[in-house]
Amino acid sequence: MKVMVLVKATVDSEAGVMPSTELFEAMGKFNEALVDAGVMLAGEGLKPSAQGVRVAFDGPARTLVDGPFAETRELVAGFWLWQVRSMDEAIEWAKRCPNPMPGPSELEIRPLYEAEDFGAEFTDAQRAREEALRQRLGD
Repeated sequence: MKVMVLVKATVDSEAGVMPSTELFEAMGKFNEALVDAGVMLAGEGLKPSAQGVRVAFDGPARTLVDGPFAETRELVAGFWLWQVRSMDEAIEWAKRCPNPMPGPSELEIRPLYEAEDFGAEFTDAQRAREEALRQRLGD
């Protein structure tokens, strides 16, 4: 199963405060362990929401909303994409993670949808198109 692990933003991450050398080192070692175990598929940090934009949809209308965005605790500062056997395995890896922020912080683990989760509405033609895209991406 694939899961996305979201590193929730903090006041410091939204202010653009960079991690310490020690945190970079600890996170580097953790990422190496994830890669060595065949768990980590991708992972990146995100710049503060002040450098982002949202595209809001309402029918055919599109509205742009420039950052920064309110409710820091609802924002994401980074992510990993992991391949694990179960949610329990993902939780065990998350517990081993160094605290990603200088102060209190949290990770959110969310499973990704698999083709079989969509049921009959996801037709054979759509499955074939999805598989062709994955092959083009090298997944």
